[in-house]
Amino acid sequence: MTSSDHLETLAQALEATGDYRVIRRLKPRPRIVPPPGTPLRLGLVVDVETTGLDPQRDEIIELAMTPFNYGLDGTIFSVGDSFQGLRQPSKPIAPEITAITGITNEMVAGQIVDPAAVASFAAPASLVIAHNAAFDRRFLERFNDVFSTKPWACSLSQIDWAAEGFEGTKLAYLAQAAGFFYDRHRAMHDCLATVELLAMWLPRSGATGLSRLLDGARTVSWRIWAENAPFDLKDVLKARGYRWNGDPGPQPRAWYIDVPEAQCEAELRFLRTEIYRYEVDPPVRRIDAYDRFSDRI
Repeated sequence: MTSSDHLETLAQALEATGDYRVIRRLKPRPRIVPPPGTPLRLGLVVDVETTGLDPQRDEIIELAMTPFNYGLDGTIFSVGDSFQGLRQPSKPIAPEITAITGITNEMVAGQIVDPAAVASFAAPASLVIAHNAAFDRRFLERFNDVFSTKPWACSLSQIDWAAEGFEGTKLAYLAQAAGFFYDRHRAMHDCLATVELLAMWLPRSGATGLSRLLDGARTVSWRIWAENAPFDLKDVLKARGYRWNGDPGPQPRAWYIDVPEAQCEAELRFLRTEIYRYEVDPPVRRIDAYDRFSDRI
């Protein structure tokens, strides 16, 4: 018996007592041979470490991309070699960012991430996935146009982790709850952990994480803006799930809500009868995976 086999036997013995739970280090996924004739797609998990939270002012200091082959049912068959690169920003990395990411100014000195290499690596992907796509997509679209041409999905918000029995959605928490750990806050490790969560069978639905994610990514929704809504009804809108957009830009400074396509007409009727109380056509925007999580909406 090899040392690793012996340790695994000990781990299983501990777990069998019911008094211990063993968390295992994340290991590379074995390749699964797809059944003959299975249509395959290429997914790409991405993660960035940055100098801050504002994509208009802050910069990428590390980028990782991990490709994987999957079937339309959400089965992951194989994981490819990752792309990883460090990048020196125009200003020194703040100490608080180094504390979070582990990336120092010395590590990125003279380092670049070649946009052409990034575009070539990402071009074959059928779907780009991030664990918090609303963050990563905004940075990556500014870095390279290839990310503006792809449909995106978010493993943080488009899988109902609570319905599967998980009490949080942060990547490290989900990994631990799923029974594995990894070296956190480096982009490639985060990508590999995300792939593992997508590949696993969820405890309540019995579907893979990727299957649930694909369902969410394929859904069309509509964003409805309650532009110029009466101020004294803002609490009504907020209670219904509307959020306020106060950011400068092309979108209205107004309350808005995202609803499934089937609920769009009902939501417009609510605005006309309960908010405006006259016939009005509020601004609406169709949202699919090509625009979702981007600045364009």
